[in-house]
Amino acid sequence: MVVKMAGMDDHERKIVIEFCHLLEKSKQLFNGLRDLPQYGHKQWQAYFGRTFDIYTKLWKFQQQHRQILDTKYGLKRWQIGEIASKIGQLYYHYYLRTSETNYLNEAYSFYAAIRGRAYYSRAAKEDRSDLMVKKLRYYARFIVVCLLLKKMKLVRDLVTELDKQIVDYTSTYEPDDQLEWSLVLEEIKSFIKADGIVSVLHADSNTIVLSHRLSPLTTPPVEKSTLMNLSLQEILIIGNCNDQVKFSELTMDMFRMLQTLEREPQDEFNHIYDASPAPGRVPFEKSYSLSSTKGGVGYPVVTGCQENGDRPIKRENPHKYLLYKPTFSQVMVFLSSGFKELPTNGALLLYISADGCFTTSKHPEDMGYDLGGVVTSSKKETDHSNKRAMHLKEMHCLHPGDLYPFTRKPFFVIVDSDNSFVFQHIPRYFGQPLVILMSPQDIPSNFQGKHNRPVCI
Repeated sequence: MVVKMAGMDDHERKIVIEFCHLLEKSKQLFNGLRDLPQYGHKQWQAYFGRTFDIYTKLWKFQQQHRQILDTKYGLKRWQIGEIASKIGQLYYHYYLRTSETNYLNEAYSFYAAIRGRAYYSRAAKEDRSDLMVKKLRYYARFIVVCLLLKKMKLVRDLVTELDKQIVDYTSTYEPDDQLEWSLVLEEIKSFIKADGIVSVLHADSNTIVLSHRLSPLTTPPVEKSTLMNLSLQEILIIGNCNDQVKFSELTMDMFRMLQTLEREPQDEFNHIYDASPAPGRVPFEKSYSLSSTKGGVGYPVVTGCQENGDRPIKRENPHKYLLYKPTFSQVMVFLSSGFKELPTNGALLLYISADGCFTTSKHPEDMGYDLGGVVTSSKKETDHSNKRAMHLKEMHCLHPGDLYPFTRKPFFVIVDSDNSFVFQHIPRYFGQPLVILMSPQDIPSNFQGKHNRPVCI
């Protein structure tokens, strides 16, 4: 954006220059997030801290100098909305990195403020297709956050609004990505329909919105004994079925499982339409807290981490990795990372929902590899003509034997597949606790014809 400095006094010029500097710096840091490693606990925390810090300064700066920025810089409401949207994305990605559900509340507060204050209401009048795309992406991201917070009424409202926005966008610009946005909308509608396939009703016939997360109401206290010395610390959730309802990179299986392994977030939404989208408040009593100043925005700061960047001393939820249609290499890398990060007395959980990878071997000798496994994604490779003749094992398959090295530490495996039974033979070579849950092979008769594979565990 070209800013004309003529007609400004020194004070106004300094404010505009500082705003431009903060805006450019924030964009650079935000764009750099995609280059951070997706696994491990050390490398990304400092970078996230710097990014949150610059957005704190940017948000407060535009609040304090709004009048000058409006008149001299030409600051528009959609630009404020774009900053708020980036902050919402930061909080959402921080949730994905830490598995702390309270940061979903923070992402929600910013996204809700954008809608409540209609920051993008004039985007269509700018006659720029890229602004409309930003608005559509904002809606898609807001819907994901609302789905994870089980705000289903709002989700339906947002889907209706997104539908209208897509119609406006495609009729005005006739864009090349028209089909893509239509598919996004269909994905969302299918996901909502599948999520509500079973309804629980009140006595007055109103639908009850059920939460799968842990809460004091759903988890009665358990009297601990000296034998109960293990805690779930690292989780890998994999969705790799071809015929699976999904939205974005979240399949229905992954969506339900990740909630089952989280505690209910604190419900603090009374601040949403206050003086700023997420005004500062008392820090959470945990290793990640919110730093804030009066009138500003609270951001996560790492307070409970070791000086060398190791994991926090205490966490509310186990750390999770979510992998949608990963390759075999990616599965092994993320499993190895979770294995490496396990603290003393920590357990690793692997949930994998995938199509079966079957074998033609009539006389299996090695139970780790001769019975097949579950399919992993693959890039198209040249199929050598003699491959099948040599009876080689399938490369793009996670075999039970591939999991043997990880049984050196406490390991919990859940396999949801039409070939799940082959994982029952994993041995306990190292004497560590090992639990394996496998989906059923037979479908109850009243479900016959309704599912292509056994029902999810």
